[in-house]
Amino acid sequence: MFAIAAGLLAATPLVAQRGRSQAPAVPPRAAAPVDLTGYWISIVTEDWRWRMVTPAKGDYDSVPLNAAARRAADGWDPKQDDAAGESCRSYGAPAIMRVPGRIHIMWDNETTLHIDTEAGTQTRILRFGPPSQSSSSADATWQGQSIAQWEVGGRGGGMFGVAQAKPTGALRVVTTRLRPGYLRKNGVPYSANATVTEYFNALPREENGDTWLVVTTVVTDPQFLNGRFITSSHFKKLPDGNAWHPTPCRSS
Repeated sequence: MFAIAAGLLAATPLVAQRGRSQAPAVPPRAAAPVDLTGYWISIVTEDWRWRMVTPAKGDYDSVPLNAAARRAADGWDPKQDDAAGESCRSYGAPAIMRVPGRIHIMWDNETTLHIDTEAGTQTRILRFGPPSQSSSSADATWQGQSIAQWEVGGRGGGMFGVAQAKPTGALRVVTTRLRPGYLRKNGVPYSANATVTEYFNALPREENGDTWLVVTTVVTDPQFLNGRFITSSHFKKLPDGNAWHPTPCRSS
């Protein structure tokens, strides 16, 4: 009897859909389970020695580098990067959320989020929908091509008189087509084959009014990494952008 009842419950949505047209898709902006927009400032509570100062050459602790990557890091030369016009190598998508400073998140349109960073004066474009089909190496940039989607949870309830829980969720972003750069300012490398997967989680407002954003970044790179390089970066929401002060890239 229980199995039959469960089957009827499971079939109800399918039966209800018959004979009626499918509802139009909700644009990503309207479907957002959380509001990520506004100005945020990074709060550095860990990895101080790698984030707040330029680490010494050869300091690549906690990064799962292979032998080729260690050789590349040991040969880091910031003056050579400056001379080659490569001062932004540590400001690419795999590393930019770890660079101290403010960020500004906004919607460009119904399907595109936009992130500006003070550090390095970088701009990230996060598009919802399928990736571009172009695969030219000329498309590679510091911020790459980022494809976004909402990962929604908390939709349980709503049956037998139980109130439906308010949807919660995170923004998942996958970035490819990257220009080779550094995971850390001291030349720890990532290649053009790297993929960055990020999760943007806005936490519930605290009793004192603070709102926090946690960005978890997972970098994979078959050329330079033996495993996943995972970091979490914390940001606190600001009331406005009055203190906004973009700065150029620095190689060291």
